[in-house]
Amino acid sequence: MEYLIQYGMFFAKVATIVVAIIIVLGAIVASGSRQKKIGRKGTIRVTPLNDHFDDMREILRHSVLDKDQLKKIHKQEKKAAKAELKQAREEEKQRQRAEKSSESDSGAVGDRKKRSYVLNFKGDMAAEAVTTLREEITAILTLAETDDEVILRLESPGGMVHAYGLASSQLLRIKNAGIPLTICVDKVAASGGYMMACLADKLVSAPFAIIGSIGVLVQLPNFHRVLKKNDVDYEIISAGEFKRTLTTFGEITEKGKAKVQEDVETIHGIFKQWVKDHRPSVDIDKISTGETWVGMQAKERYMVDEIKTSDECILAACETSDVFEVEFDLKKSIQDKLSSAIPGVVEKILMNWTNKSRINDYQ
Repeated sequence: MEYLIQYGMFFAKVATIVVAIIIVLGAIVASGSRQKKIGRKGTIRVTPLNDHFDDMREILRHSVLDKDQLKKIHKQEKKAAKAELKQAREEEKQRQRAEKSSESDSGAVGDRKKRSYVLNFKGDMAAEAVTTLREEITAILTLAETDDEVILRLESPGGMVHAYGLASSQLLRIKNAGIPLTICVDKVAASGGYMMACLADKLVSAPFAIIGSIGVLVQLPNFHRVLKKNDVDYEIISAGEFKRTLTTFGEITEKGKAKVQEDVETIHGIFKQWVKDHRPSVDIDKISTGETWVGMQAKERYMVDEIKTSDECILAACETSDVFEVEFDLKKSIQDKLSSAIPGVVEKILMNWTNKSRINDYQ
C-alpha cells in the first residue's frame, strides 16, 4: 500500500512537470504565431459593437421568447429595415440632384452612416496606457472625419504631471482634427485624469464617479537624520543653484523647501489655467482646492456635462452610428508577458484574501 502511495506521489510530480513544460512550449508557439500577424510595434484590433450588441439581444430573445413572438418581432424588424432603406435611397437621390458636381463631395460623410470610435484608457501613476492610446488615435485619425465621433472611456486617479501632460496632448490631436470627443468616466478621473477629462466636448460621469483633485503634490521620505545619527556622510555635487532642492538623503533646508513650494504653485497655476481654458463655465478658484466630488456634485459645479454611464452613451451611439471599439495590442516577448502576469496574480491573491477577511468580519 505504501508503495502505491509513493508511486502515486511520484506520478503526480511527473505529471505536474510535464504539464508545466507543455504550457511553456504552448506559450512559445503561440507567441511565435502571433508575431507573424503583429507588426513592428503591435496590431490594431477593431470590434464592431453594433454587431456585438445585436448578437447579445438575439441570444436573449431565443432564450426568453417563444417562436410566435420571435416571428412577429423579426417581421416587424424586416419591415422597418425596408422602410429605412427606401428612405435612405430617396435621400440619396435628392442629395445627388442638389449637388453641382458629384466629385466635390465624393468623400463626404453624407455618403455613409456616421461612425463612432470607442477607446479605453486605464491610467496608472506613470500613465503607461498612453503608449497604446497614441497608436489608437493615430489609426483613427487616418480615417475619421469631422462628422464622426470619438468616445473615450477614461479611468484614472492621476499621477506624474509630464506623463498625463502627454496623454492630454494626445487627446488634443482629436480636437485639433475637428472630431467631436466624448469622454465617459465610470469610476474615477482625478488629478491628471481630470486634466485629460476636461478636454471633452461632452464630459459624461456616472453618478458616483470620483471627479476633481485639481491640485499638485510632492512627497518623499527623508533619511538625513538617520544617516547623521549613524555617522554616515551623504554628499551631492551639482552645478546650478537649484539642480537639487529636496532629496531623500540630503539635509532639508528652508531654501530648498521654498523652491519646491514655488515650483508646485507654478504647476498648480498651469493646471488651473488648463482646466479653465477647456471648461470656461467652472469657477476655477472653488474647484481647484485639491478636493474631489462624486459625479452628481461635480455636475452642480459644471465640472461634467451629463450624468450617465459609458454603457448608456455607447448604446445610444449605436442607434445612430456604426460603432467600433479600437484597441492597440503591443508586441510583447514571453518575458514581458510573464513579468506583467506575476503582479496580476499577486494582486488577485491579495484581493481574495482581503475580501475573505471582510466577509469574516461580518459573520
